[in-house]
Amino acid sequence: METNDPLERTELTFLLGMAFQLVLSEFVSRLDSAGYAELRPMHGLVFQVLRGSGATSSELAEQLGVTKQAAGQILDDLEKRGYVERQPHPAGGRRKLVVLTAKALEHLVVAGRILHELEAQLTKQLHEVGLQVPRTELAAITRTLAGDSIPPWRPIW
Repeated sequence: METNDPLERTELTFLLGMAFQLVLSEFVSRLDSAGYAELRPMHGLVFQVLRGSGATSSELAEQLGVTKQAAGQILDDLEKRGYVERQPHPAGGRRKLVVLTAKALEHLVVAGRILHELEAQLTKQLHEVGLQVPRTELAAITRTLAGDSIPPWRPIW
């Protein structure tokens, strides 16, 4: 369904980026209102990597595509805020396993609820004008470019 909207003639990368930026901004605003103004989107990526059995600082750095020093600084900050804790690594040695605390797990529940509410709102608004959230199309773009080797999601800008 084509309209006279000039955005429809805009480059795909710009449209994808702008849509992501707007959705992320709304998500962060709602998280801030829910009492998580101290956290930034990067922290959410950290929580996703650590979810489950945790990871070492080096593993986190690799997953996020940042230096070990940057990962360490992020973890130091999150540890001070009570979102992560360092524990002895099960394999022993000097390595530490970084795991999420109950505070971080509570944040993930709230963030998940907010994200689902936002998506439901977008779905409803698009449906009202005869459109759908383009999940199938975005998945197809991802598969076309990445095949079966879906990379970890990380900021690349």
